[in-house]
Amino acid sequence: MTTIQRFLLPVLFVLGLAAALTYATSAFASHSWGSYHWARTSNPFTLKLGDNVTTAWDSYLQTTSNAWSVSSVLDTTVVSGQGGRNCKAQTGRIEVCNRTYGNNGWLGLAQIWISGSHITKGVAKMNDTYFNLSAYNNPNEKLHVMCQEVGHLFGLGHTSENGSSQGTCMDYSTDPASTLPNQHDYDQLALIYAHLDSSTTVGQSAARGASAAAQSGNFDNASEWGKEIHRSADGHTSVFERDLGHGNKLLTHVFWAEPRGH
Repeated sequence: MTTIQRFLLPVLFVLGLAAALTYATSAFASHSWGSYHWARTSNPFTLKLGDNVTTAWDSYLQTTSNAWSVSSVLDTTVVSGQGGRNCKAQTGRIEVCNRTYGNNGWLGLAQIWISGSHITKGVAKMNDTYFNLSAYNNPNEKLHVMCQEVGHLFGLGHTSENGSSQGTCMDYSTDPASTLPNQHDYDQLALIYAHLDSSTTVGQSAARGASAAAQSGNFDNASEWGKEIHRSADGHTSVFERDLGHGNKLLTHVFWAEPRGH
């Protein structure tokens, strides 16, 4: 082996390792919802899931909470709801609700209020107007949507939007295997929450400077969501953004029962 070869081998090894690490990171870092996350100063942290659902949905909420708590960086705990009939968001926590919201096209909503890139509060809503129909009135569909809407509130996006099964509730498949998180979801959460923050939005009071619009409204209808900034090719999912002023925004992830624009 020549002197040049001896010199190059360590360099090539380091470059190869860096490339492998980059590939590995990009391979599982594929379904975050932008850079949105809860600010916190340590891991694991615990998010409260406010139970505003009827008894018919209680088991799906508890199963969802247990499944997401397998994550190494976050835990969830089901507590008494504070959202009330209108499922009003409460700062520092998540409210989960179901109601017959009407024939407005959406099956499930996930809404996060953000300050900068930090989530300050979140709401997940299930629309019984559609879940009372035979197409959706079954345990797999209910658990799939409940698990997905709550998952969005941690900062997760979809693993796919083409109907293919990824074996996770974060896909758009009707596969019975797509009702709970999988290891890919836990890996993505570990990446999102790899860094720590100097302050926390978990369990905290309302952010200073938030406009009155950030603290009011039901936000059940598309007219309240702002601008549509993403729509899947099949029309089954959309993301809306509403500017609330002073660096605050409302983001709404929509699971359409009736494909939008089709």
